[in-house]
Amino acid sequence: MDNHKHVDKVSAAGLLVALGIIFGDIGTSPLYVLRAIASSETISNELILGALSCVFWTLTLQTTVKYVILILRADNKGEGGIFALFALVRRHAKWLTVPAIIGGSTLLSDSIITPPISVSSAVEGIRTIYPSIETIPIVLVILAILFMVQVFGTNRVGAAFGPVMLVWFCMLGSVGLLSLMKDPTVLRAMNPYYAYQFLVVHPGGFWLLGAVFLCTTGAEALYSDLGHCGRANIRFSWIFVKICLLLNYFGQGVYVLQFNGQMLGERNPFYEIMPLWFLPFGIAIATIATVIASQAMLSGAFTLISEAIRLNFWPKVRLVYPSNQKGQLYVPSINFLLFAGCVAVVLYFKESTNMEAAYGLAITMTMMMNTILFGYYLYVKKVNMWWVAAFVGFYLIIESSFLVANMLKFMHGGWVTVLIASIMGSLMFVWLKAFYIKLRLTEYVRLETYLPALRELSRDISIPKYATHLIFMSNASRVSEIETKVIYSIFQKRPKRADIYWFVHVDTLDDPYTMEYKVDVIEPDDVIKVTFRLGFRVEQRINLFFRRVIEDMVKNKEVDITSRYESLSRQNMTGDFRFVVLERFLSFENDLPYFERIVMKAYFFVKDFTTPEDKWFGLDSSSVKIEKVPLVIRPAENVKLKRVYS
Repeated sequence: MDNHKHVDKVSAAGLLVALGIIFGDIGTSPLYVLRAIASSETISNELILGALSCVFWTLTLQTTVKYVILILRADNKGEGGIFALFALVRRHAKWLTVPAIIGGSTLLSDSIITPPISVSSAVEGIRTIYPSIETIPIVLVILAILFMVQVFGTNRVGAAFGPVMLVWFCMLGSVGLLSLMKDPTVLRAMNPYYAYQFLVVHPGGFWLLGAVFLCTTGAEALYSDLGHCGRANIRFSWIFVKICLLLNYFGQGVYVLQFNGQMLGERNPFYEIMPLWFLPFGIAIATIATVIASQAMLSGAFTLISEAIRLNFWPKVRLVYPSNQKGQLYVPSINFLLFAGCVAVVLYFKESTNMEAAYGLAITMTMMMNTILFGYYLYVKKVNMWWVAAFVGFYLIIESSFLVANMLKFMHGGWVTVLIASIMGSLMFVWLKAFYIKLRLTEYVRLETYLPALRELSRDISIPKYATHLIFMSNASRVSEIETKVIYSIFQKRPKRADIYWFVHVDTLDDPYTMEYKVDVIEPDDVIKVTFRLGFRVEQRINLFFRRVIEDMVKNKEVDITSRYESLSRQNMTGDFRFVVLERFLSFENDLPYFERIVMKAYFFVKDFTTPEDKWFGLDSSSVKIEKVPLVIRPAENVKLKRVYS
């Protein structure tokens, strides 16, 4: 209930934060949208009015109706984004993992193209003052600084985002209005008839939809950052943002129409409608705004990866929390990969006009996957099937049209984002498939069967004591069960005598920020099981959480943690705690089908470069024992081995 109050609460601070972190990508689109539409066409009333009509109705139907009004309703305890939506519906149908993986991978791919095109478009404005200046080094320096500061978090920088973006949107609206006042008749483009004429009658008009689509890239961020700002703040601030965007688009349209019958050439209407004296300030504000837009994309990518890890879509890579602020997250490996990708994009495409060809194709797929998942969410919520079918059908037709138009870009650079998305998606598929293959292996036994043996081992002084408190990380969700590999480790690998055996299980929930634990005392003062119930956005700091559990249990007199060594017990010293993490490797004894063998080899190859289990769980390395356990998924059968006699 509290989450929904937060989501639906409007505040001045919340509106300002929404401007700062939600609308960066969609808010910087006027830098390149109309230029992309008109740059290679002969200017005509039919072209510009039709394009403006398409922009108006795309922002209305795609951004306002689909995302702001409808999809924002699907919050997961106040959180949004494609994986948060997937978490709401995944238990109802297994096939939903397909749109989730496609949507997540294409969104990550978009995070590589957005910073270069946004920053390049802004910096290239300098050429209106200094035509011969080389912009690539400037763009690379700005991107390098942007990625370097990620390690410090966005807490302090974020405080300035809102006011800067407020200035940006006020500038968009003001400059656009000044230009629009020269010819207000361009507002007739809001009539959908002009969009129809553009798409059906104008030669090649349909294929320009790929450029029109650029006006709504960033709509996904409205949903992804729902938890940071709240639904009501996003909706109210969007009214202001949309007005400013439309004023600027229509203002640019007035300028471009001056060249009726001519080619636009190298002119960028975004900068051309600015007064000459204001141009340096406009370029500076645009550059800062694009950096903020890029920052928002990076924060979204980090959050997406942390969710993917908890949903078994991504390897367990190192996560860093720069501050205690909710949602503050930094993923070093992803930061490096995104930076390398952005540099490669800048060096390969060189100009923002070339990058436009690569932009939009991947994010169209994300939006289509969101449509499918939200349609299923409506179905789960028992919304009338006719409404569900109408929503899914209507938006899949629109987004399929955008996708087909964007396919024209494939050979001109669109293949770059598709290739990146394919690599990301393949990794997600391998990780999820390997997770299910490993589940087939894991055998469980009833814990009560081994309780007498555990009691006896605990009191057997002929075996050196391994630890006072021995803690095993376990995958067994049922209290009554434990993995056979844990039993093997205790009794056979090397008998491990301890006074108290603890089994710790972490259950990752579909709720984002749940932090609960449950204690089951299976055998008083001998065997205890602790189950942590953590949300998919909660950092797994098991060392810290377990210490808190012990403190609570000691306070409630449920356990005695005084050392059992006589000399230390007299001094009331606390007993030692030791964690055991069982790390699996692929056994040579496997006889897997060819496809599964490839999947598991890929899984273990990638796993060698990822965070070890002990560090992932946040365990103190000085008190952790890592044991290698062979993963035998399907033992080789019918081994034709013949004995011979001399």
